Amino acid sequence: MFSKVIIAEDLDSINLAVHEALIQLKITNLHSTKYCDDALLKVKKALQDNEPYELLVTDLSFKEDYRKGQLQSGEDLIEAIRAMQPTIKIVVFSVEDKSYRIKSLFENQYIDAFVLKGRNSIPELKKAIETVYNSTEKYISPDIAFVLQDKTVNEIDNYDLELIKHLSVGVSQEEMESTFKALGITPNSKSTIEKRINKLKVYFKAKNTVHLIAITKDLGLI
Repeated sequence: MFSKVIIAEDLDSINLAVHEALIQLKITNLHSTKYCDDALLKVKKALQDNEPYELLVTDLSFKEDYRKGQLQSGEDLIEAIRAMQPTIKIVVFSVEDKSYRIKSLFENQYIDAFVLKGRNSIPELKKAIETVYNSTEKYISPDIAFVLQDKTVNEIDNYDLELIKHLSVGVSQEEMESTFKALGITPNSKSTIEKRINKLKVYFKAKNTVHLIAITKDLGLI
């Protein structure tokens, strides 16, 4: 089993529950932090001391308080630690259930497991850690396992996401051309934008732009 683990979680109750779960797995060298910046510093120091952490268990959302850190989210922390220590195992423990965000964590940030917080999530967290330790298989909560089979996010590119995001904050289809030109996003011709929005409506079976935004929000694309 892992011999040295760091937990990044800002809620005391959950931090204690995760800590206890890891002790039950016979992991005793545990360190916890409520701030992403502190977690990164601990990982850096452990590497310098030639006593690296083997596993990171992290939430995705961290509430802001009087401290203004450089790393604002679990994704920021994962990216920074991956750059520093590529081989560390990473388990995300979060209430996040948006398909696009979860799939991106596996495909772009190379996490090893995602456990959805809930009533029975601590036993599941233990199972995820055991899976990650004993094999090269990825682990994801059964309730959201469909996310990794969902091909939607592979068929929607960054340009489509930019279109949907701007529509969702009130930029009209007519204003999109000038907005994209100002931001340097291409293609930005009116006809191309209209065709792409119509394609998205057909793809998601949306009746109109408002319906399109609602569907993509439900899917976690925005």
